Amino acid sequence: MSMAERFGAVVWCLLLLLRVTIAAAASPTGSLASAERPILQLGPGDQVKMEVFGRPEMDTTTYISDDGSIRVPLAGVVAIGGLSPGAAGQKVEAALKSGQFLVDPHVTFTVLLSRSQRVSVLGEVHNPGRYPVESNTTVLDLLAQAGGATEKGADVIYILRPDSKGALQRQPVNLKGVTDSKDAAPAVLQTVQGGDSIFVPAAEQFYIAGEVHSPAMYRLETGMTLVQAIARAGGVTDRGSASRVQIKRRSPKGDYIVMSGKPGEKIQPDDVITVKERIF
Repeated sequence: MSMAERFGAVVWCLLLLLRVTIAAAASPTGSLASAERPILQLGPGDQVKMEVFGRPEMDTTTYISDDGSIRVPLAGVVAIGGLSPGAAGQKVEAALKSGQFLVDPHVTFTVLLSRSQRVSVLGEVHNPGRYPVESNTTVLDLLAQAGGATEKGADVIYILRPDSKGALQRQPVNLKGVTDSKDAAPAVLQTVQGGDSIFVPAAEQFYIAGEVHSPAMYRLETGMTLVQAIARAGGVTDRGSASRVQIKRRSPKGDYIVMSGKPGEKIQPDDVITVKERIF
């Protein structure tokens, strides 16, 4: 081979190596931090059943230790914390193969008791707390476990979930709304993941006083008008006048304005409605 041919071959190899290096650097695969978190993760305290196909003597029911590992017959200690049951089975299979204990093992994991995968349900629910979840646990399931939302609970609740960088993401879920698509399920039927939090905020409210049968603070419904607000308070008394209604409302600047209420006026959060007496 001539000197020119050798030089050309070296240059070609360098270019090929450079292309491979750039492609590897640009590829997002291979990073555990960037991978999506499995819906069901195994963690410390979980009780699992490991089954090895065709080898019943190796079947094991055990708890995952604090460091996320279990002891596998023949293979010894294997770390499965943070993995899905399917991925844990694959890791144990690899351990049995690499140790030359089995030629082609098939391992499955079943979660018998989940203690690591829990979701916090907070805010306006009857029984706030932390609840265990499975791979198919929905928002509606967790609200039911927490005793449902209280009368003060808002219609729009939030799923709080950390992203891959640890920043907390907030996803609104309308308890009364459904998706536009007929083929899609309501948002309350979406599944949750261990580590999520569900927050039920207090509903927006308004106040009504004066000549109504039940003056008090009430929950503000979407699109509620002045007539509906007065009806919610039991209606106007014999001494009151439906045409002499005053609304005290906070302006965008933060101060309060007082306005005459019209029957079709949309009520806003924290409005103070006063029904006055009849003049005659």
